[in-house]
Amino acid sequence: MRILSETSLKLSSSLVALTFFLLSSGGVYAAAGLPNFADLVENNAPSIVEISTTRSVSTRSQLGDDEIEELLRRLNPGQDPDLDIEGLPEQRQRGAVGSGFLISSDGYVMTNNHVVADADEIQVSLNDRRVYDARVIGLDEPSDLALLKIDATDLPYVEFGDSDSLRVGDWVLAIGSPFGLEFSAAAGIVSAKGRSMPGRSTYNYMSFIQTDVAINQGNSGGPLFNLEGDVIGINSQILSSTGGSNGISFSIPSNVAMNVMEQLRDTGAVERGLLGVRMREVDYALAEIFGMERPRGAFVDDVQIESPAAEGGVLIEDIIVEFNGHDIEHFTDLPFYVGQYRPGTESRMRVYREGELRNLTVVLGSSPTNNVAVVEPEVVRERSNPLGFRISELSDDMRRVTGLSGVQIAELNEGPGREAGLIVGDVIVSLNRQEIDSADKFASVASNLPESGFVSVRIVREGQGTTMALELTP
Repeated sequence: MRILSETSLKLSSSLVALTFFLLSSGGVYAAAGLPNFADLVENNAPSIVEISTTRSVSTRSQLGDDEIEELLRRLNPGQDPDLDIEGLPEQRQRGAVGSGFLISSDGYVMTNNHVVADADEIQVSLNDRRVYDARVIGLDEPSDLALLKIDATDLPYVEFGDSDSLRVGDWVLAIGSPFGLEFSAAAGIVSAKGRSMPGRSTYNYMSFIQTDVAINQGNSGGPLFNLEGDVIGINSQILSSTGGSNGISFSIPSNVAMNVMEQLRDTGAVERGLLGVRMREVDYALAEIFGMERPRGAFVDDVQIESPAAEGGVLIEDIIVEFNGHDIEHFTDLPFYVGQYRPGTESRMRVYREGELRNLTVVLGSSPTNNVAVVEPEVVRERSNPLGFRISELSDDMRRVTGLSGVQIAELNEGPGREAGLIVGDVIVSLNRQEIDSADKFASVASNLPESGFVSVRIVREGQGTTMALELTP
């Protein structure tokens, strides 16, 4: 028989007491109503889907012809050294996996734009293991949302909730396919609201929900539920130093998703309003200088000429504190709310000016982001397009608001443009040192470029102009 010392007996008693305390505490917490997510998962899992895509990517672009020949010689010793590499396939298929969810019984599916953009084939796998080919109804890059359709009926689907009603600290649950582990659930709380991701776009129309839910690769496009089982967010991004979950994830608010979904289903594209101001945060110093009780709102640094804001009476150094009934606490709130309304919407604003609040009315213009989504690109082919991209005209609103004349890159393929560092959205204002003010002028200049050598292209990106060198090869 083992004999315990007095010290051991005291330690054993302490452990028993601690165990009893933890068990008692657990009972208290259970009685207090901490959530059990089992019913929520069981009720909503049939509406979640896994999305797999196939994209064509170049294989030969990574190696030169001489390198390919040398590789084939090593793999096939003794064969004729005069190898024919023209028959080698130019493309291989690469798959990607994401998440999504059914929003109607007749097969409409929501997911992230970045999950399905540029995909050649899209397949949707249901929770009951049925697999369908999907077609794209519409894509919206600014919100990172996409609407798909599968040919099926009598499907389970989710309901959207009100993301504006969320509070920091609320419980939330995500279901998706992290790292291909389909239909996995993870829970957490809302860490913050109104997060803006720097560098996403010149026109930042997103205000994310931040959570500590374990979101990983493959969760993109999946739903974020509240405790009532309503979708209040669409999982989109994580902040991570490793590529895995660090407890900081970002979801698109459901109220944004509903607006985008309705427009994509109706027209296949999304239109957003434009105010036409340059703004910044109201800090403590500005609040004191302008006599505000506390820092809040969007400080107007500049009003663009002939913009909706200018026509509506907005002045430099106004502080916008309300837009269409929405309080503007931070300057990032303003573009988010403006983006929820379509061009032509008459909108009410309250501004703080010279120590008092004033009411203004503006009629929203059209955001330059609408141009890429709605206008069919002007295609310049073969010898008239040795640069490897497609362009579109600038909208009248973008010309007026930005003061630019030129064309915009709408699609970028392999070629000198991509190699030089051009990106979709760049505005081309001159090519080969000739001014570009329309798609016709671009086509005319492009069709007369030399077959080889270097030509210049001047672009404007996020308000900054720069000149790049494009190398043409025969």
